Amino acid sequence: MKTFQSRVGLPVLIMALALYGLAFGQAKGAKAELTGHYEGTAKNRAEDVITVNFDLAEKEGAVTGMIRSSHGDFTITSGSHKGDDVTLEFDANGATGTITLKMAEDKLSGTWNAGDDGGAVELKRAAAQEAPKAKS
Repeated sequence: MKTFQSRVGLPVLIMALALYGLAFGQAKGAKAELTGHYEGTAKNRAEDVITVNFDLAEKEGAVTGMIRSSHGDFTITSGSHKGDDVTLEFDANGATGTITLKMAEDKLSGTWNAGDDGGAVELKRAAAQEAPKAKS
């Protein structure tokens, strides 16, 4: 009887451990949700600090949204999110700007460039801003 339990028990144990490993691996490898409101700063080549807010929406790895800054508002024309890598392209008043970011928990950091300007970008997820309410 013991031999039967050993033969059946060991494969079942191995199978259970393998399934646990697969489940844990999938959870660990799952990418973080990008959709949300982010606030932070960017620097340009002159080292000026620019206040920025990103409102991002992600669907199936494609990213859309708006960038609002102390230098103007810019529409994200295309973007992607793969693993921890985020790439955004935006309309910089007729030119195409590019932002390359790494996502870590609730933070995005990387660089931006548009024409001959560019620099560092640092953002943190924040609560979404409510639209101003009309006075009654």
